Amino acid sequence: MNKHRNTILSFITAIMLFVSINIYNNVYDKIELAFKLNKDNVCALDESNNAKEHDIDLKVSNINNESIPTKKDLYATTSEIKLYPGGQPLGIKLNTKGALVIAISDIETEKGIISPGAKAGIQIGDSILKINNEQVQSSEDVATYINRCDGEEVKITVQRKDEVLQLELKPVKSLNDDKYKIGLWVRDSTAGVGTLTFYDAKSKKFGALGHPITDVDTGNIMSIANGEILSSNIVSVRKGTKGNPGELRGIFIEEETSLGKIENNTECGIFGQGKDTLKNQVYSEPLPVAKREEIKVGPAKILTTVEGTEPKFYDIEIEKLLTQSSPGSKSMVIKITDEKFLEEVGGIVQGMSGSPIIQDGKIVGAVTHVLINKPDTGYGVYIDWMLKDADILSK
Repeated sequence: MNKHRNTILSFITAIMLFVSINIYNNVYDKIELAFKLNKDNVCALDESNNAKEHDIDLKVSNINNESIPTKKDLYATTSEIKLYPGGQPLGIKLNTKGALVIAISDIETEKGIISPGAKAGIQIGDSILKINNEQVQSSEDVATYINRCDGEEVKITVQRKDEVLQLELKPVKSLNDDKYKIGLWVRDSTAGVGTLTFYDAKSKKFGALGHPITDVDTGNIMSIANGEILSSNIVSVRKGTKGNPGELRGIFIEEETSLGKIENNTECGIFGQGKDTLKNQVYSEPLPVAKREEIKVGPAKILTTVEGTEPKFYDIEIEKLLTQSSPGSKSMVIKITDEKFLEEVGGIVQGMSGSPIIQDGKIVGAVTHVLINKPDTGYGVYIDWMLKDADILSK
């Protein structure tokens, strides 16, 4: 039985449930500064996205003009924590630090075909931070600074994972448009829809998604310069079937009103400072969270939204609890058992990532993945991993 099950699982790919809408910006061409969604733009979420990091500490001002809570304001132990469960859809916008290299290309010149970026050692997944000591804040900056050099050698500062490198290259003039280029495609932003997991009224912190936002091309976890969460409305559902995961399609609403600032993008979700409007109206009081030893195999519920903005409860079964020594988004195996939900939605679908899992009146985790060939089954993350990354404990 177990052998058969393991064989099946080995052929099933789990997909993260945040679909990114990516902008592919060519450093040689005129590039739009940012990706913008309006109320008519429908976006869905799957496993690839991009974000970027800001300063080392990623310190963000509280959006309510309040001081950010200090350690003394936070919780001493997990047992003290009470959170408002989420379940409502969120619009998510992220900007990268510098410009992320997503592809390398060759330039046709009078002297032949060449890629200065590749020759200098720049790799896909690198982030361009500076050109000749000028800060790169967008994809457009790269094109501007490169053409400003008029073919002279330039110094480029790139970040590769945790390492910062200083490289030199000489742009070449393209025969196609008579502009200087370096043979790189870059991107600086992404947007999509996900689900809120929790909001803590005491620390003003929120958590969502339950898994990282990764770049669609490189697969790397995106480090973020800045980002925000917005109200979203689910307008349609593509039903999930075996071999073809479904998705929630949503639109951003009230884009001028930010619900929170995103500070961190980690293995276990996105986290930041939020407003009290993130409180779930289903609960007048927050719920306690479960310690890992309190979670058990058996019935539970998820709180998620498949239409409009109002989350509802649906029955699931926690089938297996996995042993983890370090944070990860695949902590437990869950199965949707709610017949109405299965009939209407088909199972776990893209866009549900972050939906809180509640058992015995406590928040135990969040939905993170679906098994492509078993759409009623997927993974969830332990809530304590999310609490750790949210940094709402004093120790």
